[in-house]
Amino acid sequence: MSKVTADYNILAATKYTVNGNKNGHSNGSPMDVEKIFGENTFGLDEMKNRLPKSVFKSIIATIEMGEPLDPTIADTVALAMKEWAVEKGATHFTHWFQPLTGSTAEKHDSFITPNKGGGAMARFSGKDLIQGEPDASSFPSGGLRATFEARGYTAWDPTSPAFIIENKRGSYLAIPTAFASWTGEALDHKTPLLRSMAALDEQARRVLKLFDVHDVSKVVATVGCEQEYFLVDEEYYYRRPDLMNCGRTLFGAKPPKGQQLDDHYFGTIPERVLSCMLDVEKELYRLGVPVKTRHNEVAPSQYEIAPIFEHANVAADHQQLLMLILQRIARKHGLVCLLHEKPFAGVNGSGKHNNWSMSTDTGHNLLEPGDNPHDNMQFLFFCAAVIRAVHKHQDLLRASVASAGNDHRLGANEAPPAIMSVFLGEQLEDVFTQLVRGAAKSSKQSGLLGLGVPVLPHLPRHAGDRNRTSPFAFTGNKFEFRAVGSQQTVSVPIVFLNVMVADALDEMATKLEGHLKGKGKQRKSLEEAVGAVLRATIKESHAVIFGGDNYSDAWHAEAKKRRLLNLKTTVDALGKVGSRKNIKMFEQFNVLTRSELKSRHEIWLEQYTMTVNIEAATTEHIASTMVLPAAAKYLAELTDTLIGCDSVGFRQPGLTQQARTLNAMTDKLQKAIRKLHKVNNDPWGDEADEQAAYMQSTVIPAMNAVRTAADELETVVSREHWPMPTYTEILFVK
Repeated sequence: MSKVTADYNILAATKYTVNGNKNGHSNGSPMDVEKIFGENTFGLDEMKNRLPKSVFKSIIATIEMGEPLDPTIADTVALAMKEWAVEKGATHFTHWFQPLTGSTAEKHDSFITPNKGGGAMARFSGKDLIQGEPDASSFPSGGLRATFEARGYTAWDPTSPAFIIENKRGSYLAIPTAFASWTGEALDHKTPLLRSMAALDEQARRVLKLFDVHDVSKVVATVGCEQEYFLVDEEYYYRRPDLMNCGRTLFGAKPPKGQQLDDHYFGTIPERVLSCMLDVEKELYRLGVPVKTRHNEVAPSQYEIAPIFEHANVAADHQQLLMLILQRIARKHGLVCLLHEKPFAGVNGSGKHNNWSMSTDTGHNLLEPGDNPHDNMQFLFFCAAVIRAVHKHQDLLRASVASAGNDHRLGANEAPPAIMSVFLGEQLEDVFTQLVRGAAKSSKQSGLLGLGVPVLPHLPRHAGDRNRTSPFAFTGNKFEFRAVGSQQTVSVPIVFLNVMVADALDEMATKLEGHLKGKGKQRKSLEEAVGAVLRATIKESHAVIFGGDNYSDAWHAEAKKRRLLNLKTTVDALGKVGSRKNIKMFEQFNVLTRSELKSRHEIWLEQYTMTVNIEAATTEHIASTMVLPAAAKYLAELTDTLIGCDSVGFRQPGLTQQARTLNAMTDKLQKAIRKLHKVNNDPWGDEADEQAAYMQSTVIPAMNAVRTAADELETVVSREHWPMPTYTEILFVK
């Protein structure tokens, strides 16, 4: 190993600092979570303390009941929000929104307004609060806006609390907003999310009224998103152009040790990492994000953080904040947080499990089975609606998680395959099977789990085991969508899921109403009508229910027999988005217009194409300027050694063979680089779908060929000559 390599390994392992303190030792005081939770959010408690009762009552009606915002209260709310923010050290405010880039955007404006006396005052009006006007020309629009058409509007979302983002030099007030074009189309993820929540609310309350439930004023989708991520030393990050440009390694030979021993999962958290986690959690608590769980994940240097469930809109905003805080705090610890779905080949990638349910404003979870699921008609109805939604709209569910990054992860032994199926667990699947055959008359009981040791307690056992291979699994009182990618916005899968379930509820409610309103003998009691609808629904959608090993070849063959879709790539999945069925559904529930859905389809294809193009260009650059010169230098060194040996009569057949092997590998790399350069610079096609398909079928294989050749060289080139940190260093030096 060269002295340079040894030096940066030592630096990464021992010389990191946190806020100027060597080796990550912080001088901070212990956290008082109850005291600090939400202190940097303009939440309900802060509003209640600062707003007149009438104004607070009005804003509560908007936040909790979905009543239209009263514009006359805007100035009062703005004044209170500004005073609170200034007390927190804020000098600027921003309308914080989520454009179709998948990340967040913000333009900062100062509170300061000059006065006639030559001084200045901090001002913030109701108009400033309600509406902003950022330039919309440079955000993705998928054809909704031409480049020269710049006007766009941000609109305050009062259902998600404003918050303070701190910096050691100052702070600013961030106001969650929607983002729309001058012509009224949604240019963001928040607008369709709010629309989809309204659609789900309407259909869920319609069903509840048929069940004679009349005290519910609102039903909301609830979400809790588990976030997986990697932490690597920034010393290695900056020595890897692929990590800097693409968020993942484009090269890297398999290390001797990876995750074979299963010793990282749930292991003791390294001190440096734990210090980072504690700081992350503190900032998230202050922002009102209810994170609860932290642990080591399966792959080395991989971790997870998970919050308690919240209303879907707030959960989506908090998920964006969580990713932002993870990346910012990691840097203070000399670490870099990698959110890519597959930063390293050969070990597990990262997902973002989306735990989804529906709750009423009276506090009832509509997916809570109760003690006897077979008796709980209402639960079975809503559960069947979700099953129906997944079966009818497999294409949309798969498309909602489609990305270049997620293509590397889905289907491997770390994430569910691209086939969308539903896991219910033994008890619930048995209930639905009984329903298909006639009537559900019993439920398999859970009982107690004896551990065979007298001093240990008997544990309550769930009636169904977990299935970690299922993409969409019922986990007790919610469904866990496990295919969501770690770096994507959760808004897209939530929107699609909300509208899919609203569509299924509408379909089933219409059938139920028909049975209840029938004439004479055709008219059924509620129990009879619900039974008839459930039987018909499950019979029609039973093919999507699967409780076995989703990784097995047998399941793939079985899924094909069941006519389930297997959309393996992003190109395959996105090709289904603009179907007549999907356009009709999104327009029916006023979630996305035809043009809005088409624009998103166009944007996602372009993002896929550009991502692969950038990765291919980076691959070519690294291979040409780093790997190839390293191999050439080592080959020259071997050749010089052989010439020297030959001059004194030493025979070195082994060294000669190594030089020949290295020469052949180097030639293989050169040929692969030339091929990649050609295909990545040839015409890709005229239309977005053609370009994406070209990247998938032509550029990616050429890029993989370069990687294969380079990774083979890594195994034979002297460590002294190898130009990049290896997987062993990146994954195991903490």
